[in-house]
Amino acid sequence: MKNSSEEKENPSAFFARVSGKVQGVGFRYSAAREAMRLGVNGWVKNAANGDVEVWAEGSPERLELFHKWLKRGPQFSRVDSVDKTDAVPIGCSDFRIEY
Repeated sequence: MKNSSEEKENPSAFFARVSGKVQGVGFRYSAAREAMRLGVNGWVKNAANGDVEVWAEGSPERLELFHKWLKRGPQFSRVDSVDKTDAVPIGCSDFRIEY
């Protein structure tokens, strides 16, 4: 894994829409905990249609690990799909749950 100065110089980002049984199962809280564990910044929130939306920023390596986690989700979820779009980082300084 890269050192912290390399990660700050070459950040990446993605937006993801996670579909399936992802609301009412602790998905947002688990995603926030996993993002913080990995050192990923951004946010997670429920969408009106039952999906969960995620914005994530960090090193490509950490983002790949977080994306893999999103495809699994927490214990009581069922992830049917993760629609991921690469993006330009906007400079998030932490990871939060949005309402």
